[in-house]
Amino acid sequence: MSYTSEIYALIDVNNCYVSCERLFNPKLKDVPVIVLSNNDGCAVARSQEAKDLGIQMGVPLFQIRDIVEKHNVQVLSSNYALYAEMSRRFHSILSDFVGPGKQEVYSIDECFLRLTAYSKNYDLVEYAQDMRQRILQWIGLPVCVGIGRSKTEAKIANHMAKKAKRFNGVCNLVDMDPRHRDYFFSLIDVSEVWGVGRQHSKKLKGLGINTVLDLATSNPHQMRKLFSVVMLRTVMELQGISCIEIESAPATKKQIISSRSFGARVTDIESLSEAMSDYLQSAVKRLREDKSLCGCAIAFAESNPFDKNKPFYKKSVSVGFAEPTDSAAVMNKAVMKQMSELFQEGIEFKKCGVILTCIENKAAYIPDLLSDVESIERNEKLQLAMEGVKERFGDKKLAIGPCKLPNRGWSMSRGSLTRDYFSWEGMLTIED
Repeated sequence: MSYTSEIYALIDVNNCYVSCERLFNPKLKDVPVIVLSNNDGCAVARSQEAKDLGIQMGVPLFQIRDIVEKHNVQVLSSNYALYAEMSRRFHSILSDFVGPGKQEVYSIDECFLRLTAYSKNYDLVEYAQDMRQRILQWIGLPVCVGIGRSKTEAKIANHMAKKAKRFNGVCNLVDMDPRHRDYFFSLIDVSEVWGVGRQHSKKLKGLGINTVLDLATSNPHQMRKLFSVVMLRTVMELQGISCIEIESAPATKKQIISSRSFGARVTDIESLSEAMSDYLQSAVKRLREDKSLCGCAIAFAESNPFDKNKPFYKKSVSVGFAEPTDSAAVMNKAVMKQMSELFQEGIEFKKCGVILTCIENKAAYIPDLLSDVESIERNEKLQLAMEGVKERFGDKKLAIGPCKLPNRGWSMSRGSLTRDYFSWEGMLTIED
């Protein structure tokens, strides 16, 4: 295991989904707002005003109806097209602040930057404030920045920047007096440490390790014996020793999952097949974005596991491909042939989906001598033509089968969905 002396920054969008919605609808500012998960089920994003009302992350909407009505909480469906485009712009802006290989896109609203080389010529706090100002000015998103000697410390610094107004959105633990750093660490629960989950947090507290300071001052090798090498790295990172490198290129996915619950129960094979085809085509889109090929697809369908009045049903089928492929037409045809195996009369299906496995790099794959090269080329041309139409006219203009037609009964509920402001139909207009 190698250890280095580094400086990292973690830039995180404040209440990302809500901030994106507020950018295009100023009426949502300074009022409680929540964004719901698929099928308008649970709260997955909350404004600070909503948090102050006691609305917890992941709480089902039906459990907080009284709070929503009493305080006029604005409830929105997840607008993934909007969030994805804002995320792309967010990460693009940050890429200008560092050289190649110094940026890690950690999530839709989080980004690590390696600032080691910049500390010699820049005041890191001023540099971070420049990032915040540019992001706010160019795309209107508020962000906080945490700076640390490791990625784990940068994560904690970002948490501190969000919670304490004294930092004005930027917390720099690198240049902070160690006594002050220890004091702040003593105020933060150990569960806030990056990589410390619920079970680890419970075990740590059983050992008397309740705060970030307790964990940072523990013996890393003892922690390895009690937990794993991951906990050893976490402790050392909290002590300022960088053990986790920047991942400038995302690792190849081992599998791609595309699944959703239905807006209404599905009882016929035609609707189940439509939904499966839709989710499969979404998975293939991600597969091609990763420039990968798939050797096996697993399709599954299930009823409601929480319905006590009816027996739970779940079944899956595997479809192997003689030649690894990224053709939606090839994969869709193969999966559709198996739908009769998944479907069972009398079952009220709640959810279905597909898992793409046996994934490998497309550029590195070499077909064997018996491969039908002409068929592969034909499928590639068809796929590129479909993608060209979708890129120009929208995702719903062309698909395999009727899955993109409007008013499908199985489509997920999104009753409070805002428009896609980056499409021709959804662009903001100025009226006289």
